[in-house]
Amino acid sequence: MNRRLMMMMLAIALLTLGFCYADEIQQQLIRQNPCVLKQTCHECIQTPTCAWCAQPKFDGKRCFQSNINSNMIQCSERYINNPKNEYKMLDARELQKARKNTHSYTSSVSSSSGSSSTYKGSASSSTHDAVQISPQQVSLKLRINEAYRIAVNYAQAEDYPVDLYYLMDLSNSMEDDKEKLSALGNLLAESMQNITSNFRLGFGSFVDKVVMPYVNTMPKKADFPCEFCDHSYGFRNQLSLNSNTDLFSPCPRCEAPPYGFQNVMSLSQNTSKFAGEVQRAPVSGNLDAPEGGFDAIMQAIVCREQIGWRERARRLLLFSTDAGFHYAGDGKLGGIIKPNDGLCHLDARGTYTHSSLQDYPSISQINSKVRQNSINMIFAVTREQINVYERLMQHIEGASAGTLSENSENVVDLVKDQYSKISSSVEMRDTATSAIKVTYYSSCLDKDGVLKQTNKCDGLKVGTKVSFQAEIEVTSCPPNRKEWKQTFQIYPVGINESLTVTLDMQCDCQCENVGHPDYVEKSPDCRGAGTLKCGVCECDSMHFGRMCECDANNNRHANDTYMVSGCRLNNDSEINCSGRGECNCGQCDCQARSNPEEKVYGTYCECDNFSCDRSGGALCGGYGTCDCGVCKCIPGWTGESCDCHATNETCIMDGSDEICSGRGSCECGQCKCSEENGIRYSGKYCQKCPTCPGRCQEFKDCIQCLVYKTGPLSPEECEKTCTIKPIIVKVAEANEDKDENMCSYYDQDDCRFAYVYTYDQSGKIVIRAQEERECPPQVYFMGIILGVIGAIVLIGMALLLLWKLLTTINDRREFAKFEKERMIAKWDTAENPIYRQATSTFKNPTYMGRS
Repeated sequence: MNRRLMMMMLAIALLTLGFCYADEIQQQLIRQNPCVLKQTCHECIQTPTCAWCAQPKFDGKRCFQSNINSNMIQCSERYINNPKNEYKMLDARELQKARKNTHSYTSSVSSSSGSSSTYKGSASSSTHDAVQISPQQVSLKLRINEAYRIAVNYAQAEDYPVDLYYLMDLSNSMEDDKEKLSALGNLLAESMQNITSNFRLGFGSFVDKVVMPYVNTMPKKADFPCEFCDHSYGFRNQLSLNSNTDLFSPCPRCEAPPYGFQNVMSLSQNTSKFAGEVQRAPVSGNLDAPEGGFDAIMQAIVCREQIGWRERARRLLLFSTDAGFHYAGDGKLGGIIKPNDGLCHLDARGTYTHSSLQDYPSISQINSKVRQNSINMIFAVTREQINVYERLMQHIEGASAGTLSENSENVVDLVKDQYSKISSSVEMRDTATSAIKVTYYSSCLDKDGVLKQTNKCDGLKVGTKVSFQAEIEVTSCPPNRKEWKQTFQIYPVGINESLTVTLDMQCDCQCENVGHPDYVEKSPDCRGAGTLKCGVCECDSMHFGRMCECDANNNRHANDTYMVSGCRLNNDSEINCSGRGECNCGQCDCQARSNPEEKVYGTYCECDNFSCDRSGGALCGGYGTCDCGVCKCIPGWTGESCDCHATNETCIMDGSDEICSGRGSCECGQCKCSEENGIRYSGKYCQKCPTCPGRCQEFKDCIQCLVYKTGPLSPEECEKTCTIKPIIVKVAEANEDKDENMCSYYDQDDCRFAYVYTYDQSGKIVIRAQEERECPPQVYFMGIILGVIGAIVLIGMALLLLWKLLTTINDRREFAKFEKERMIAKWDTAENPIYRQATSTFKNPTYMGRS
């Protein structure tokens, strides 16, 4: 009994081992040949490199790899479905500048002071428009997951038309800015006329929605929204929280009730009119700090006819304010719940009529309209608001931001600088859907350089030609058949020109459609119980099997030779249903797993959802699903076990547009740094170069003369040879994480000076120099000598005084001692008889006292 049990267990083990071995071989076969499991023609051609044989009664594998020798396929060439990618150029006009007929004109310009001047200019009418992108229209037929590259060329045309619409916040706090802008209107027009002769200028203003709590709707306050005057004291009381004027200043004039948006001056070549319109535009006020700028931006963009935007022009929308903005959802504070419809609502006077009827637009709505209408937004805001609008411009395509001075006197320079930045770069975008992936490559201005994955090039000049390669790939077939043919645009941001791509997705085979010769309903090859499509039977609801030979109500014997062959992966296999199911009427019923989440499936039970590669202990790395032994990764991940980032974003350093800093390749979401000419790069983004020679010595002399006015260079040599502009900082310290290099030297004064150099996103050198040198303390030798002499004299005098003091004390002690001894001694006070005076006395006997 025990022996029989052991033999049975051994047989089961061998059988299990055989099944596992067969399953492993099968999984390897699937990985080597992805075509082997495809059961229909459309599944087959949606797999790269696969072709389908639609020949009836074909005994081989219908889905096969197209690169296999045709003699090995044994399928008639007429029945092979292997669609190729097709590319046709429908419109390919060459890049060209506009042809113009120029005529001169003279206009009278009035300033705010009442004086007038005459401005002579020229206007042009084009006989044909400029062409800045080529080609203009192409058609593509693409198979799924097979990328195709097309060339796209761009060049900025000379003297391209420019439309500039100045959208200004005219709440009370911007009153001084309005006066300055009025005075600078002529200068702004002249400045832009130097850039392009075909220039038009317009002006609009905004405040906020005329509802509480944005403005005070009381009749008296609505007429005078800014403030009211206390005439008894001659000072004003401030009501407007949005006013930046002093609390006790003379009463200004509040000129108009609040309003949402007003198109004051449509775009016109009569730029002399601009200053007057700005001067006459009324100032109003509101209660809260944010303004209704988004309402104004939306109307200025979508009201194309009223504003006067031209089809062929670079469109600039200059937005000027000193406050924040309301956006979608804020309207609920005023009881406005109807979303913004993104349509034009201006009356005959140019006033926004739906200000109190619709909510503010959202940021995504603004971005969508900017993209649709090819608008370049320029945010000219005060220093207090620049951080907010810099974050906003990151969400609006083609937007830029600049800091406005307190009274807007730098608006002309700001417009010129921002226009220069906009026109000197090109960024390619597209309107493709999620089923289409478009990737851009270019070498930008380096004609002989290696193509890099980028959609943006900088440093362009007028007429500079830049070539891009747009790699188009269909990632999936949309469920709706009507979406298999799509049209999308590839366009440079801010330019109203584009390449139109008409794309046909090759998602199915013609023989699967009614009317094709290989589409036969109730075909004899399907026992009259199904439709023959591309050589394969599609059975009706009452039959199944390869030839619809099985009746759902009357199954044939499973051991029938023909039936059994339908359960085997190929003619060489002797295992039914891959050893993981039972053969019933030529079809496999796959076994169930103890774990309900694990499934065995497939025509031959050859597939499962649990035998894929694992990463980090998780099936498909936790970023995909297992399908027939192959991981199907979610968007953003790739690799056999879905453990690699599909995008290159993780290989691009913040603020840069180059993959791995242009010094390596992105593999599995990580940079693999290259080695060139013995130079090795390192770091997360290949931004570090430990073996590169430093540039400290190169900048040393210039830093000395520019920052400290020392060194070997004379002022004339310094001005001529030193083009760098160091940034002065209190302390120069290097951040190794940002690839900064520390340099320090000692000069002829034995003073240490330090500076740090690094590179910005565009590759330009950036140098931070320490403000002050670190010098040793200065030694005053004469002071030391005089001090030593003085010290010696003082010490000598002190010693003499000390000696004098000591001798005086000693003398006094001795004298006191003498006096004490003298007092103690008992001297006889009588004269000594022996003692004789030293003086001799003689008496003259003859002298009688008479003279």
